[in-house]
Amino acid sequence: MTEPDLRSDSRERALNLMYEAHTKGIGVDEVLAAQVVTPDALTDLLVRGSERTRERADSLISAKSKGWTLQRMPVLDLAVMRLATFELLERPDVPTAVVLDEAVSLAKRYSTDDSGRFVNGVLASIADEVRSS
Repeated sequence: MTEPDLRSDSRERALNLMYEAHTKGIGVDEVLAAQVVTPDALTDLLVRGSERTRERADSLISAKSKGWTLQRMPVLDLAVMRLATFELLERPDVPTAVVLDEAVSLAKRYSTDDSGRFVNGVLASIADEVRSS
């Protein structure tokens, strides 16, 4: 597997772990500790970082998603956007285009037919605010 493929796999696993924590109503630390196969370092960073920046991410997502409350959003869309917002905020080594492309890909794969467009629009607005191109 190539390095980009490994990073994509880590993002996908991070999304799945975040979704698991949500559906079970438990913290991400508990989900990570319960894994039979220990998550790789990037997956761990993404899950914990997304949780650490959740309040700021939710504020940004809420501000940029006109007409949608966080409670109305599909859970997977919200998890994808929290993950991507963490990367936009705290991983300047990852190009904005990569963050957006990966998030849109995950949203299209795991959520609704309209999720890709919605996630892209919200995250592009967040990227404009938190990153200087």
